[in-house]
Amino acid sequence: MPLPIWHTRRALLHALALGLGGGVIAACTTASGPPAQEDSVDYRLGPADQLRITVFNEPGLTGLFVVNSQGTIAYPLVGDVRAEGLTASEFTQTLREALERYLRSPSVSVEVASYRPFFILGEVARPGSYPFSADLTVLNAVATAGGFTYRANRRRVFIRRANSSEEQAYNLTVVTPVMPGDTIRIGERLF
Repeated sequence: MPLPIWHTRRALLHALALGLGGGVIAACTTASGPPAQEDSVDYRLGPADQLRITVFNEPGLTGLFVVNSQGTIAYPLVGDVRAEGLTASEFTQTLREALERYLRSPSVSVEVASYRPFFILGEVARPGSYPFSADLTVLNAVATAGGFTYRANRRRVFIRRANSSEEQAYNLTVVTPVMPGDTIRIGERLF
């Protein structure tokens, strides 16, 4: 038995409303999410990163290792292994190749146990070096450093990325990202 016309229209309007609502929700989610980070596609290792290296069935080669100031780790059996500038997967392959001279088909796993710290200076209560945590924003970093001073410019922030020699100015928003090794400078407001 066919449905009455008013019931069909109601169902059609309901489906249309749900479809449009889903599009609005998707648009809102995209617009409110953090901005794309062009330099965070693949995290590059650097000095002060702590790596958890596991070589399966080789407890003497498994442990925590820190990337030193020369960008290498001192690793048993193979000596210094370059880590700076590599992703964790690239470093895993490099280490696997180095170990193949001594082990048959080594199974190597590398993950970042703790990231290098970030630095914050300028108009914050306690400038200095602080441990990095995932999804860190400039506002979180400022809070970690004791908050803004009364002279702080709360609209603009200057960030020098770990792999750059120049700082760049960014609008200070709730989603302005911080990466490991970044130097954040909170400037002074004019008035």
